[in-house]
Amino acid sequence: MRKFSRGSRSLDTPFYDFFDLSTIIIILGLILIFILWPIMEVFIKSFFPDGSFSLEMYRIIFKNNRQLIYNSIFVSTLSTLGTIFIAISIALYATFSNTKIKGIISAILMLTMISPPFVSSLSYIILFGRRGLITHRLLGLSISPYGWHGIVMMQIAGSVSIAALLIIGIMSSIDRNLINASLDLGESPSNTVKKVILPLAKPGIVAASFLTFVKSISDFGTPIIIGGRFNVLATEAYLSVIGRGNLPRAAAISVIILIPSLFIFQIYRYHMESTQLLSASGAKLKNNDNFGFNMGKTLTFFLGFITSLFLTFMVLQYIAIFLSAISDYRTGTLIFTTEYIKAVRFSLMPSFFRSIRYSFIAGIATSIIGLLLSYYIERRNLKIGKTMDFISTLPYIMPGPFFGIAYILAFNKNPIAITGTGLIVVLNCIFRQIPISTKAASAALKNISIELEYAARDLGSPNIKVIWGIVMPLLKPAFLVSFVNTFTATMTTVGAIIFLITPSSRVATVEMFNVLRDGKYGLASVLASILIITTLIINVSFSALLMGNSKISKE
Repeated sequence: MRKFSRGSRSLDTPFYDFFDLSTIIIILGLILIFILWPIMEVFIKSFFPDGSFSLEMYRIIFKNNRQLIYNSIFVSTLSTLGTIFIAISIALYATFSNTKIKGIISAILMLTMISPPFVSSLSYIILFGRRGLITHRLLGLSISPYGWHGIVMMQIAGSVSIAALLIIGIMSSIDRNLINASLDLGESPSNTVKKVILPLAKPGIVAASFLTFVKSISDFGTPIIIGGRFNVLATEAYLSVIGRGNLPRAAAISVIILIPSLFIFQIYRYHMESTQLLSASGAKLKNNDNFGFNMGKTLTFFLGFITSLFLTFMVLQYIAIFLSAISDYRTGTLIFTTEYIKAVRFSLMPSFFRSIRYSFIAGIATSIIGLLLSYYIERRNLKIGKTMDFISTLPYIMPGPFFGIAYILAFNKNPIAITGTGLIVVLNCIFRQIPISTKAASAALKNISIELEYAARDLGSPNIKVIWGIVMPLLKPAFLVSFVNTFTATMTTVGAIIFLITPSSRVATVEMFNVLRDGKYGLASVLASILIITTLIINVSFSALLMGNSKISKE
């Protein structure tokens, strides 16, 4: 394939050339300033706490908090293994079920993905706490839900949905002829699953494992809420900033959390590269519609039981949250009330509207920056393209607290002193989600013929008009993926921005975390309900608007 050239340079006016070059410089500058610089500040602060090189902070942490390191890795490993086991079970059952069952399972999984953080912890306490609706009211038990087992269960509950959807996507693309060939050669259904389906689903399984581990090891909210006396590194990083104001210590802990994440990322890259040859020579989508694969009664029953158990828990989780938002059980009798709704209406609604505003701005900005960056890297073949692609991917492997602390360290002084403002929160959300935007755009660009751009250039269109008149309209699906992902993530995030929030820039998820930490489960349930419903409505509306306009323009 020939490279994109500026063969018709004479057709470009100085204005268009200047505008095109300025766009490149601005995009690259934003990536360096708001991704690379903050990350470097964390390392500098941890190794130069007082302006001179020192490993004292690390020595103290490894000496006094070694158990927290073990706890973090222990919980993250168990959560990852549990998540992948359940996700594979659900993916197998959904992929080879009829279309109706697969649609129901996928819909429930997608709904749980737009939930705000701590929903699982909140429902866990409501259902299985000392005064839980199931443990206390139905079974008459008074057991403690707190400890490492509670953390693992809730992290699994919060991670299974995206992991299962990733694996379902891969399994759905497996050529059914390979499965038929295995059966025709005499393999049993269970061996076909083990030797054909699971190896071909390896990219999805590896990606889901990486995402789950990074999410688990950087989770500080769940251990704070239901960990009891069981602490982890992420919690210690949170307390170092919020409770003690010790930024060098928090920076050092963030670097330590990053180490296992990078190790898992290398494993992820190795396995993904090893599957590229198989993917390149493997089967395309053939005969995948209405394919019936009988996995055997025993295996089908087992997978169906695991799937039903998980989906039942998720449905109970939402029922419990919605019920807790309009009822009171403190007296031992279930009484319906609007007390919590009124409390949210008068005291917390400003934070809710602020969340929508921040999320919408972040969704639009992330999508535009990500699509432009991907275009210049993929189509213009910039000399520093691979380097910029790597830098833009870094937030993908950075734990949330790391990226939040990075912004405090980088932007609390001139020339960009924005700590304490709403702008720093929005910027953090924008560049935290840039990797998803660029990857979605890169995937879309591979399916768009570059000959369209050559044709436009030959007809006299300058570079900037090629971008905005041809490429961007064709990237609407990628823009939609990026917007929905960023909007949802910003509406439901807390890991990074909790370090950046001030009273004037509080958002709904942080308010929810605070009231949940204080034991005000009714208020937390109302906030969770509002966030879920609002995020769902706006995502569906924006999707319909964008894709509807796309269909109209085609007609």
